[in-house]
Formats: sequence, structure tokens, C-alpha cells
Amino acid sequence: MSYIRRLLLWSALFALVTTGTACAQEYTKPRVRAITAFLRVDRANLVRDVNHTLAVLQQAKEGLVKEGYEVQTVRIVTQPFPELVAGLSDANALAFLKELDQLAAQKEFSANVGPAMLRDADDPHMMQLLAEALAVLPHIQASAIIAGDDGIHWKVIHETAGLVRYVADHSVHGEGSGNLNFTASAMVKPYGPFFPAAYHLGQGRQLSIGFEGANVVQEVFSRTHGEFDASVAELTKQLTVHAKVAEAVGRRVAASNGWSFMGVDPTPAPRPGVSIGAAIEKYTGTPFGSSGTMTAALVITTAVKAVPVQQIGYSGLMMPVMEDPELSLRWSQGAVNIDNLLAYSAVCGTGLDTIPLPGNVTVDQLSRIYGDVASLAWKWKKPLAARLLPFKSLKAGDRTHLVGQGIANTTIHGLME
Repeated sequence: MSYIRRLLLWSALFALVTTGTACAQEYTKPRVRAITAFLRVDRANLVRDVNHTLAVLQQAKEGLVKEGYEVQTVRIVTQPFPELVAGLSDANALAFLKELDQLAAQKEFSANVGPAMLRDADDPHMMQLLAEALAVLPHIQASAIIAGDDGIHWKVIHETAGLVRYVADHSVHGEGSGNLNFTASAMVKPYGPFFPAAYHLGQGRQLSIGFEGANVVQEVFSRTHGEFDASVAELTKQLTVHAKVAEAVGRRVAASNGWSFMGVDPTPAPRPGVSIGAAIEKYTGTPFGSSGTMTAALVITTAVKAVPVQQIGYSGLMMPVMEDPELSLRWSQGAVNIDNLLAYSAVCGTGLDTIPLPGNVTVDQLSRIYGDVASLAWKWKKPLAARLLPFKSLKAGDRTHLVGQGIANTTIHGLME
């Protein structure tokens, strides 16, 4: 082979390699939304238990940062609320929760006290006590389980509606904000990393990880131009890259501390400035809520579920109206409402998240919404949650005024009587 031909061949090969590398480098890494630890707290040794848990979380955070990932939060989930405060008077329980709340702020972790009711036979007073706590404590998150393998929990649904109404009326942190820290979950299994639905029933010492991967979806859809099979294949591939890293770090840290790694939730959550709604519009070429939205959502869920790692949590598609700027815009325009979000959830969504409601919403109306979510989740045996946000002084047509990182304010819609 002549020198000129060899030179041309090597030039061509170099161009192919560098082009491929450049394409691979065009994808940006997602942010890690949550490294979540599950802990059974000894109330008498709260600070000791939290410090030990934070040391493990810090190891996981350092491992992911070393791999080039930004980590938004580390999180701790205690045993379920009734167990956490068992044997305490209401006053002492609230004092202990205040101590945990202050510790979370001081140590910079997110705290979750689990579900206050897991089934209809549970004590409804726990929900009333939790409502008092959520109205005044800004750093505590919690939930209630409105459907499980045993069926739909109608009494829990009623108590959940009452809690949300109470917090809306009594929150000292501004309208809508108290209920940001509470969700009703249905068919959600333990050990998922995402709040507020995360919970566990065991002895603790477990770990799971969740991403903010909306940027990955957006970048993939920008390249695949609405092709279903190509989109599923490429999105699965790109989500797998990051999930494998998280799985390796999580397993290594858990094993070195005598913990158990429960898995990765590849659900591509949005983040400030990166919208899952905008990502879906990249696929459809039309506004979110128009024809094609369901198909795009199915692409995402199909890809997520195909990621070959130990999965935990939703493994679906989050559509938080007030934490996603594009969804917030489409909600204001009337392109998105409770009914079509539930319709998407039947196939691929994770429920109703950060839904703004008028201040005159009643307990009965809230109960019906929660009942629909529970019915859908139980019928199709899929994890769903509902985080509903009544704004005490607002009516249909008013604009919300929440303040906080990642909040996307929007317009209140009326509800049918």
C-alpha cells in the first residue's frame, strides 16, 4: 500500500473515531436527585443514628461525584410514623418531630417519617397528629398509603383528604407549601428513593438512588425525531449508562458498611431548567397534551423499564405540574388537566404530582380525586401517587405564588361540583 493511500486510510479512521467520540460526548450527565437511606431510629439516640447514616450517604455521594455526577440531596427515611412516635403523648411527639426537623436543617439532609396510615385498620389519629406537624415543620416529609395489595383503603383516603385540607388551612409557611411535603401513595413498594412516597417496614440499613434524567430524554428525542423504536432503543442505552454507575457505587458502599443496596429508580425526573414536558414535545413536535403525548410517554416508560439494573421505585414517568416549567405552562393554557394526567398514568405516568387546587376545594372533592388515583393504581397494579396543593385564598383563574427552588407557578383550574 502506498504512503498516500495509508495516510488517507488512517485519516478516514481517525475521523470516524473522533466523530463517534464527539457524538458520545454530546450527551450530558443527569443529576442525581436522591441518595436515600432507610433507617430505624432509636429516639434516644437520634443524633448518633443520623450521623452514622449520613456517613454512609456521604460515601455514596463521594462515589458518584467522583464519577462526574452532581448530587442534589441525601435523604433519610425513618420507620413509619406511628412506630416512630409510639408511646409518646401528642405534645412529646411534636417535640421529637421538631428535633428531627431541626436536625435535618442543620445537617442538610431531607427527612421523611413514612406513612401515617398504611391500611384502613390503622389509627386515624396518627393522620391528625401528622397534619399538625406538617403545618409547622418545613423539613419533614410524609405520606399515607391509599391502596395496596389488600385493596383500596377508603378510610385512609378520607383521612388523607382531611389532612390536606387541614394543612392548607393552617400552614405557617405560605399557601400550598405545607402539602408539598405530603403525598398519598397507591401500590408503591418500599425502598424507592423519591420523596414524599418513600418508606420502609424493616430494620433499616438500606440504600437506593434516583436520578433527574429529563435532560437525557430531551437530548435523545432531539436526535431520534419521533421514531418510536429508535427512541426506545437509544433512551434505554443512555439511561443504562448512568444507572449502571449508580448501581455499582450503591452496591459497593452498601457492602462495605454491612448495608443492603435496594436498587436504582431510572425514572427521568425533571429539574430546574430541564423539563420533561419539553422533552416530550421534542418527540411529538406539538404541545404537551396534544395527540402523540401518550405515545411519547410510552416510549419513556418502555425505555425505563428496560434498563438492565436492579430497579426500585416508580420506574415510570414523573409529570409534576408545579415542578416543571413546560407542564406548568400547558396547565395554565388548559392543555393539561387532572383527567388527562390520570389517563397518561394508566399507561406510563406516576400519578398526580404538585396539582394546584382552588382554596374552596372540599374534603369530599379531595377524596374523590384520591379515590380515582387509588382505583387506577389498584386496577392495573402500578405505583401511583397524588400530591395535591390547595391554595387557601385562591380561586379558579388566579395564579399561584409559591416560592422555592424548582417551583413553576401556574394558574388554578376550577373543579366540577
